[in-house]
Amino acid sequence: MQPRIPQQSADSGGAVRAESDDRLRAEVISVVAGARRRAMRDGDRQIDTAHLLHSLLESDPAVRTAFGEGPQTVRLLGYLVQRSIGYGLQWQSAVEDSGAVPVVGAATAVRDTSRDIRWSPSAAAALERAVARARRRGEHRARGLDLFVALLADRECRAVEVLLHSGVEPAEVGARAAAGLADAGREEWGSGDGTAWPTP
Repeated sequence: MQPRIPQQSADSGGAVRAESDDRLRAEVISVVAGARRRAMRDGDRQIDTAHLLHSLLESDPAVRTAFGEGPQTVRLLGYLVQRSIGYGLQWQSAVEDSGAVPVVGAATAVRDTSRDIRWSPSAAAALERAVARARRRGEHRARGLDLFVALLADRECRAVEVLLHSGVEPAEVGARAAAGLADAGREEWGSGDGTAWPTP
């Protein structure tokens, strides 16, 4: 089966569309669209993993739940909103490509109708990993938590950098997110047949 679009390169970026994609659940489509709008509004060259993290926190209650009780989410959002006037200014002229985690597939996870903004290689790779993670679990569409865990898998990406600077330990929230994925699957399909739920 031929990939829908070629793999993007660090130089050219890849077209990533916030259109309906049968590999993504509705909440992830919304997250992708929100990240694109934020990048365009802030005048950034590319949509990166920090844009995705910000959009996940704003629009996905399951991701916010992974942070548990306490002021972590408020502090993190406060840090994220400073991007356009603070720490994020240093990123505007640079391409995010940590190279720490390879792209899973030959195509990016979603496609973008916009021709005036590109996706960082790290963000595109995270979308691919989210889709692959959902399919390994037996789901056909990636959830917001899949994308969140995929972001955390790349310790060199901007999303993880933001988490660390705001005092959040990625390993802790990642473990809660993985548990949330298992719980979400049990609620949707049930697990009363005695079958062990697959490890996320």
